[in-house]
Amino acid sequence: MTKTAYKIRFKAKLCRPAESAKTHSWSFLVLPKNASAKLPSRGMTAIKGTLNGFPSQATLEPDGQKSHWLKVDRKLSEAAGAEAGDVVTLDIAPAAEEPEPAVPSDLRKALAAAAPKARALWSAITPIARRDWIHWITSARQSETRARRIKNTCSMLAGGKRRACCFDRSGFYSKSFSAPKEAL
Repeated sequence: MTKTAYKIRFKAKLCRPAESAKTHSWSFLVLPKNASAKLPSRGMTAIKGTLNGFPSQATLEPDGQKSHWLKVDRKLSEAAGAEAGDVVTLDIAPAAEEPEPAVPSDLRKALAAAAPKARALWSAITPIARRDWIHWITSARQSETRARRIKNTCSMLAGGKRRACCFDRSGFYSKSFSAPKEAL
């Protein structure tokens, strides 16, 4: 794909998150509001494009402020010749298809042991719906809550429920999403 095929071009500062300041395993950037406004959703959005000219695909996360942020792993930042503190250039467009989310091992095990109806519905729902269930589970702060949500997910799927209950995909109303804090 040529650069002219991408719909949204912007520059942003690559930041080191406070939670991984010592490991340098990843960085992030927050999209300018005007770039984010061109996307089809305030929620999680799959994109394709380039970072400093290096091709990539990713899922933007909502920041709870009607914009998005992007997690940049070390492999991508090294390939793009960028590190935390640098201003990078992005050319992006919404992806034609949503990527399949990574299923956490505890959920994968629970689904394998779940009722056949739950497994069948999990396979039948969209990648976006699976991603929402996964986010609802992984957003739990305590292991007991996470375990309960996994159990409830299997039960609700077995009962025919296709979406996680009361899930605000933008994070704007529930503040369930936010960009990481930058390391100082």
